Amino acid sequence: MTHSPEAIHEPLTLGDARLYLATAAMVAGNLALPFALHQIPDAGRMFLPIFFFTLVAGWRFGAQAAVLTAVLSPLANHFLTGMPPTPALQEIILQSALLGVLAALAAARWGKPTLALLALVVLAHQVLVLVPTLLHAGWHLCLTAFRFRLPGLLFQVLGGFAVLWLMGRFLPRPKGATREG
Repeated sequence: MTHSPEAIHEPLTLGDARLYLATAAMVAGNLALPFALHQIPDAGRMFLPIFFFTLVAGWRFGAQAAVLTAVLSPLANHFLTGMPPTPALQEIILQSALLGVLAALAAARWGKPTLALLALVVLAHQVLVLVPTLLHAGWHLCLTAFRFRLPGLLFQVLGGFAVLWLMGRFLPRPKGATREG
């Protein structure tokens, strides 16, 4: 898997039934992944699994799918498992939506994802998310938080690349799209 994925950026609109199918699939992934990782102590805070499929949704299906996934995933998780806790819901929804929109913007600009582009999106997201920590608690706590999240950030980049590659290989193509490679 040394070349970029064949994932086609196919932004879906609110009037397209595929948007809701894609969102349901991404939300299901955002339910299963956190459930699996929360079996390990502190893995949720370290691997940031609630954001994973929002990144994928944004890149593959566009900002509307990403925002729907970002809103519905934490809410569904909260109502089913109690996680994330109520005080964190708003912040997680906003952070997730930000990641999805950044991914959608990058996909609209550059098309096929590469490891470097996904890393850029994930890093830009973390910079924006950690600014309040920097302003309120200083560099030390900000860098500590970043180091703690690093495994999750790498997982988002490498795992997101793999999922987008698989989606590009196995999902139906929009009309007029061809398989490159």
